[in-house]
Amino acid sequence: MNRWINEPISMDLLNIIRVAFRALQRNKMRAALTMLGIIIGVSAVVAMVSIGQGAQAAVQSQIDSIGTNLLFVSAGAQNVGGVRSGTGDTGTNTLTVEDLDAIKREVPSVAMVTPSVNSRGQLVAGNANWNTQIQGVSEQFADIRKWTIGSGQFFSESDVRTAARVLVIGQTIADNLFAGGDPVGQEIRVQNLPFRVVGVMARKGQDQQGRDQDDVAFTPYTTVQKKILGSPRVQIAFVSAVSADATYTAQDQITELLRQRHKLGPTEPNDFTVRNMSDIAEAANETNSTMTLLLACIAGVSLLVGGIGIMNIMLVSVTERTREIGIRMAIGARSSAVRSQFLIESVVLSVTGGLFGIVLGVAVSLAIPRMLGWPTLISTMAIVGSVIFSIAVGVFFGYYPARKAAALDPIEALRYE
Repeated sequence: MNRWINEPISMDLLNIIRVAFRALQRNKMRAALTMLGIIIGVSAVVAMVSIGQGAQAAVQSQIDSIGTNLLFVSAGAQNVGGVRSGTGDTGTNTLTVEDLDAIKREVPSVAMVTPSVNSRGQLVAGNANWNTQIQGVSEQFADIRKWTIGSGQFFSESDVRTAARVLVIGQTIADNLFAGGDPVGQEIRVQNLPFRVVGVMARKGQDQQGRDQDDVAFTPYTTVQKKILGSPRVQIAFVSAVSADATYTAQDQITELLRQRHKLGPTEPNDFTVRNMSDIAEAANETNSTMTLLLACIAGVSLLVGGIGIMNIMLVSVTERTREIGIRMAIGARSSAVRSQFLIESVVLSVTGGLFGIVLGVAVSLAIPRMLGWPTLISTMAIVGSVIFSIAVGVFFGYYPARKAAALDPIEALRYE
């Protein structure tokens, strides 16, 4: 007679699980095909959540690389004759160095401020030349942007005050103009003016738009204004708040101060723009979280389908083992014992599939960066959640077949052929 029938009636949980595995081993192929839906569903959940969290971490890393507690103050956004100028438009010279000095002096929630005056130019060093962006900033720029110096040093406040012809270059410029040599102390000509290289920035890589952040040369903003552009205009300013929580307070205080300085009436629109990086970070995180949830929900459909497959196969199993159930109940097995046996078999089937799915999902998550170059971040919560969900699927979809088995009439079950 089947060993399942001969087990003691008062089996503990370990014995029930052991019997469940033996019952599933009698139909290995059917059990494997039943678990396939759970395996695919769990692996898809783990992989999709890993992709979503990897993208979120990558975006956050890019935002952090721009600078901490950062705000952008730019000229423009002025409505003239029904035409609204864009951010960064300096045609009306709506942002000045004096405005930035006032922000630094009068806004208590601001820690550091640097103007940014941009130009492009041909850099010539010996027989090599390179066309790049020339960005005029103050000596606080590196601290505001949290950008370290690879070699040499950043220029000083006295360099800014005297409009000194000094440069701090990115790694891309160093590679193209000095090809393995040390640029610090070397001379670069910009618009036929000699500049001395005082430092090289640490490599930063590409930004979110794929632009090379290392293809830039920094010089005092006063140098760009007086010796390259010949204009006192300021296009944009980088402002660092005293803390992340203070960025919104700083944004409101800067807006109020600039409106007063520019003598704007209550109904007049701002002729400047103040953007908060915290808003951008929160929007990016919210988008990524939504996408991660959407991907996880889509993958969860596979778990639902797998659960239906488990219910179907357990109903078949009840039908196939009707006579066994009748014999067991005839010799004294309680309905609760029969119900527990089939419920445990369903959970074992679901959890086993879930464990295989976790292994497959982790393997896929590790392979995606190598194959597609997408960042992934394996989530412990997704793995734990998958295990819990697998158990829930086994219980939910196994309960009806287990209850049906427990409700069989022993006499009718013994007659079943």
